[in-house]
Amino acid sequence: MALPNPIPLADIKAAQARLNGKVLRTPLIRFYHEDLPGEIYLKPENLQPIGSFKLRGAHNAMALADKALLAEGVYTASAGNMAQGVAWVAKQMGIPCQVVVPDHAPQTKLDAIERLGGSYVKVPFDEWWQVIVDHKYEGMEGLFIHPVSDPGVIAGNGTIGLEILEDLPDVDAVVVPYGGGGLSSGIASAMKALKPDVKVFASEVETACPLSASLKAGQPTTIDYKASFVDGIGSRGILPEMWPLASSLLDDSIVVSLEQIATAIRLLMERNRMIAEGAGASSLAAALTGPSALFDSAPSAAKGLPTARQRPPLSGLNKVVCVISGGNIDADKLKTILDGGLP
Repeated sequence: MALPNPIPLADIKAAQARLNGKVLRTPLIRFYHEDLPGEIYLKPENLQPIGSFKLRGAHNAMALADKALLAEGVYTASAGNMAQGVAWVAKQMGIPCQVVVPDHAPQTKLDAIERLGGSYVKVPFDEWWQVIVDHKYEGMEGLFIHPVSDPGVIAGNGTIGLEILEDLPDVDAVVVPYGGGGLSSGIASAMKALKPDVKVFASEVETACPLSASLKAGQPTTIDYKASFVDGIGSRGILPEMWPLASSLLDDSIVVSLEQIATAIRLLMERNRMIAEGAGASSLAAALTGPSALFDSAPSAAKGLPTARQRPPLSGLNKVVCVISGGNIDADKLKTILDGGLP
């Protein structure tokens, strides 16, 4: 499946008009920390009705779909957030929704699928990933809404980029959690069209960081995958159809540890009273440790910030936006993190 590279700005703007009144236009919120020499802003997509940015792509893709194809309902493959987005829209349309979920999907997300009127089938991670690769699951009826590489989904995600530029025209960099690339590529498509000098970084967790490995290798590369409380991003490899977009639009991938993400979750609660899941907090963890001159003199973890990683600084990045992609985290995991532990 060939995707336009980049996603056309006209498609993203059309999605923005289509989504007006359908999704929350999230604000930019300043992240305050007395030890930061520059400015960090948060784009809190955890405030969406389903607690995740996925509502944007689901709405746009299903609005664009042939209504005849929707007659038998829809299904998707998701660890939970896209499932909620598709289920939310399906409920509004009055059509059935089914979801293929991996065996490590958190209960809070599974409960939300059922609360929204959807049903799910739990399968081993490898089988679930194959559904995403194959764009189908044998035995399920209805239209498959791909969670990542549907052009309508990516264009819907790209509306976040338009909003960031409207609210912070002089933004220097944006950090975006990387799951399959649909969010980061959509945002980067909008950014590169309207302000090409803005740097767009992916954030990945060290237990599942195929983009970083692939960028280093210069081609899609598979890695060893470890499940963790950071369930909304990470996989064994890069989807082939997403590689051209990700490799050409993203400036780099910043890989962070589970501990650094846990620290970012705590900081978001303490400083902004914001609940983020592991994937959502990875962008802040990356911004606090990544290749920005803003953090050349970042303080040590003793002052509440993650320790800087071994990356050469890039100059001129003074205003950084972190996309907080979602906030759907199990209460017991959140409690463990807030108590200073790792789930």
